[in-house]
Amino acid sequence: MTQTSNIILIGPMGAGKSTIGRQLAAALHLPFRDSDKEIEKRTGVDIPTIFEFEGEEGFRNRESAMLEELCTEQGIVLATGGGAVMRPQNRALLRDCGLVVYLKTSVKTQLRRTARDRNRPLLQTENPRARLEELMRIRDPLYREIAELTVDTDRDSIRKVVQEISRYYRMNNKDSIPQDDSNTEPQGDG
Repeated sequence: MTQTSNIILIGPMGAGKSTIGRQLAAALHLPFRDSDKEIEKRTGVDIPTIFEFEGEEGFRNRESAMLEELCTEQGIVLATGGGAVMRPQNRALLRDCGLVVYLKTSVKTQLRRTARDRNRPLLQTENPRARLEELMRIRDPLYREIAELTVDTDRDSIRKVVQEISRYYRMNNKDSIPQDDSNTEPQGDG
């Protein structure tokens, strides 16, 4: 990995990008950005409303523009939307923007984590499981294509995921960030 100051979190809905991103940013003393939340702030409406009036294509146009803007920042943790990888130009942009971390999760976990969330337009269907399986089939290879690090969010606690990403990031950015070992497990012979 080349030294970079940004961490870009990619993965399917329900993988924990926003939750992990906030905690990771706090652990590394970096600002946190969520591309979907930034779009909502900019437009003054939620994502389902954008989908309703502009369709998925309209939303993806806004998403691409927002990613371009956010990738001009340095020293941030960025949580992206699950479909951000669908456009080749977004994949290239994200790869060049920083350390890309794929937060991988199972469809079963996605269903559990998104069951009550009405802010997911792509899941407003009679069969959310089938929709998630279809999205995973299409998107998983794209996530893998640009990820430098893949972390399974099914198997570990949020704290352990944050520690794993922090450790990897610090190893590759020794000169650019302050060292704070309070959020990492002690190293030793054990």
